[in-house]
Amino acid sequence: MSGNRARWRITYHRRIAYDIVEAPQLFDPQNRALLSVGRLERGRRFVVLDRNVARHCADDLQSYFAHHGIDAKIVRFAGGEQRKRVDAYLEILRELDDFPIQRRDEPIIAIGGGVLTDVVGFVASSYRRGVPHIKVPTTLMGYVDASVGIKTAINFNGHKNRLGSFEPPLRVLLDKEFLRTLPRRHILNGVCEILKLAIIKDAGLFRLLEEHGAESIDRRFQNPAGGRILERAISGMLEELEPDLFEDNLSRKVDFGHTFSHGLESRHEARLLHGEAVLLDIAVSTLIARRRYLLSERETERIFRLIDALGLSLNIELLDPELLWRALLERIEHRNGAQRSPMPDSLGHCVFLNDIARREIESAITALHERLCIHHEPALER
Repeated sequence: MSGNRARWRITYHRRIAYDIVEAPQLFDPQNRALLSVGRLERGRRFVVLDRNVARHCADDLQSYFAHHGIDAKIVRFAGGEQRKRVDAYLEILRELDDFPIQRRDEPIIAIGGGVLTDVVGFVASSYRRGVPHIKVPTTLMGYVDASVGIKTAINFNGHKNRLGSFEPPLRVLLDKEFLRTLPRRHILNGVCEILKLAIIKDAGLFRLLEEHGAESIDRRFQNPAGGRILERAISGMLEELEPDLFEDNLSRKVDFGHTFSHGLESRHEARLLHGEAVLLDIAVSTLIARRRYLLSERETERIFRLIDALGLSLNIELLDPELLWRALLERIEHRNGAQRSPMPDSLGHCVFLNDIARREIESAITALHERLCIHHEPALER
């Protein structure tokens, strides 16, 4: 009998449900979307607001809460990848702890780009072991990518997103009006994520970008075609995320463009936005796929013509074979011992590779340099 040991198994399934809602004119006092969840009577809200966004709407936001009788503490946060760190995370936690909120009925509100919603989401997941939060993305990257899933993260020890959690928001509120004031570079930053989805899983979205992408960029996606592009991109992203919110399956289509880009971002944080690093990854990956005859020459040309037509710039002098190889090795650890690198095998479809060799990376970078030199050479005088 001494060999018998007591054993208990605990099984619990957490239900995940949150809404992503279009909420135009979000700070209009008649629009109650921002207060659609949580306590209202003598309620409080802790709000983290991007500092650049605050220049355009801080007064409107303060007036909105005053109109509804909400005691709101608005903390301004300087965005950018350099702020996605432990010190910024702790800074917000200290502000929150000085303005106590009820643990379940007074959600934190994050209004800003992907860095801000990532950091605030991590705050929400760890403060008192988890408090509810609402995301309001104000950049195109946040609108179609960073805010619609449940991942939160901060960078640590020279590695991107090394600390983080899975924490669903109560709600994600989308207002395209925020995109009107975005610098063009940040519009293009988000377009790179849309392009990623188009290449790897949605040929129809690719055609939409070919036909209406340039105009939609110029119009800050306020035009009807731009709206269709955004809706299709979000729907496509959610199709991939919803069945695997906690990433039990590590072979993920949405990781296209994210095999080499983490290394590029970590080394060139001051020079590359996230989407710009993803774009370099897309270009290298496309040429690896072409050299393996996964993509036809025609499909490869369509991808590079679209990159050019959308006004996307490839900062190829940052491509270092050693850096990209080390990034791939790190991804093997992150993806549990295999490369699991998604590669297009036609527009809108993909396969997963586990045997990318260093020489393929080197060859792809060389081919990319040659391609850009040929396509951007000045025309000879006749």
